Amino acid sequence: MQVKEMPWLQSYPSYVSPNLDYPAKTLGQMFDETVEKMPDTLAIIFEGREITYKEFGDQVNRFATALADMGIVKGERVGLMGPNCPQWETAFFALLKLGAIVVQTNPMYVEREIAYQMNDSGATSIIVFEPLYPRVKNIIQNTSLKQVIGFNFLAPVKSTPDLHSFDELIAKYEPNPPQVVIDHGEDVAVLQYTGGTTGVSKGVMLTHKNLVCNTIQSISWSLDLKYGEERILTILPVFHVYGMTNCVNYAVATAATQILLPRFELNHFMETIDKYRPTLFPGAPTVYMAINSHPRISDYKDSLAAIKVCNSGSAPLPLEVAQKFAKLTDGEGNLVEGYGLSEASPVTHSNPLDRPNRAGSIGIPFPDTDSKIVDLETGEKELPAGEIGELCIRGPQVMKGYWGKPEATAETLRDGWLHTGDIAKKDEDGYFYIIDRKKDMIIAGGYNVYPRDIEEVLYEHPKVKEVVVAGVPDKYRGETPKAYIVLKPDVEATAEEFVDFCRSRMAAYKVPRLVEFRSELPRTIVGKVLRRQLVEEEKAKMQAAAASQD
Repeated sequence: MQVKEMPWLQSYPSYVSPNLDYPAKTLGQMFDETVEKMPDTLAIIFEGREITYKEFGDQVNRFATALADMGIVKGERVGLMGPNCPQWETAFFALLKLGAIVVQTNPMYVEREIAYQMNDSGATSIIVFEPLYPRVKNIIQNTSLKQVIGFNFLAPVKSTPDLHSFDELIAKYEPNPPQVVIDHGEDVAVLQYTGGTTGVSKGVMLTHKNLVCNTIQSISWSLDLKYGEERILTILPVFHVYGMTNCVNYAVATAATQILLPRFELNHFMETIDKYRPTLFPGAPTVYMAINSHPRISDYKDSLAAIKVCNSGSAPLPLEVAQKFAKLTDGEGNLVEGYGLSEASPVTHSNPLDRPNRAGSIGIPFPDTDSKIVDLETGEKELPAGEIGELCIRGPQVMKGYWGKPEATAETLRDGWLHTGDIAKKDEDGYFYIIDRKKDMIIAGGYNVYPRDIEEVLYEHPKVKEVVVAGVPDKYRGETPKAYIVLKPDVEATAEEFVDFCRSRMAAYKVPRLVEFRSELPRTIVGKVLRRQLVEEEKAKMQAAAASQD
């Protein structure tokens, strides 16, 4: 393909090659190489505990040996459920070395969700944070699960007839796991469950090659990276694909030290930054919003400025949030927005690090990544710069497909292109802009309304802390935009002032006539607003009102 068909190549950073060499290795081999090269380098700092790569490797190999003795073989699906901690990462790499498939299980899942995921994947075992074990115990009889291993942060877990102890297994076995032949290009490493672009939760099949390639792509994009010297602040959930690739796998590939936090608590988070001075921080918009609102943010300006790169992903980064963060850090915060999705391991686009962000843009495609905008009706016609359509991607990081769902796979992967379900456009320079989710687009009286357009306007209002706009049922327009607003502390407002604010800044058909004030917005653990939950709540209220009139 010629340069004129990939205009973003003209905007590539000078230090990034548009085509990379990818090692034909598995994630387990990548791990072993770093352990061998950098045994004395700190791999993890967790709750004051320091673990070198040599110690990390020893724990992984002991646990892999134990798992093999328990009957875990190549291709077997094993649930991994817990918060950020060394035990989670030990289990992750131990499973990968055996050729097993890690079934990423959200620790916030309730029993019904755990049972669905175990049965859908056919998992035979689960490794779980001990405080969450009761949820697993209550559903195990209704699943394919045959054995459970429990771990905890500091206090060792005691074995019971129904629960194997992670700590006892580590202590019992020598670090001699079997050598397993793994096809890095074909064998699945991880099932990453997602709502996907359509339908119910699906297991995204990510191969070793997908994940290694995306890690290499992310590393190539980094500026002034020093092997064995970086410190990555890992607050993103590692069971989520963003944290798994940009924290766990990235750290191992670069022999970096992970400063691992199990939960986000703002004051402790800021103190950790001040104490350990991380050099890299992949985050989410909600974290940057919290930092911006810290009452003593000026005390931490030097520590924040020491972070070479702050990435934002998992949800759109409001322009106002990025601008405030840059102002707070005197422009040294280096906050760049990128884009990705579970089906692409996840990163596909990013703003270059050697220049200011292009306002509102997710940036340009990663090396070896092609991207186009297609029409919303057929998904077949490629659109020129400036026109709005669906974002499509192809590259070595794109998934193998959805586990056990050939029809959904065929709908999302077409002729080698991943149809993302995101509405976007690109400019003449090849920078891409997300307008909204295809399924979140509101059709109000025949007009297409994009919630993010309205949200960006409302974020300009000085009283708004957070906002989300959703399409709710309307008997006359079909749908109508409704704004859910969290106000800044100690301010009062009326719905009318926000409606008037929007009227002066956008076309009449876009203006949200409905405004609801909330103390907080419902979010996933990685910060995405649960827009569909708000819509379902609205439908339930309407049904209840209709029922009361009957």
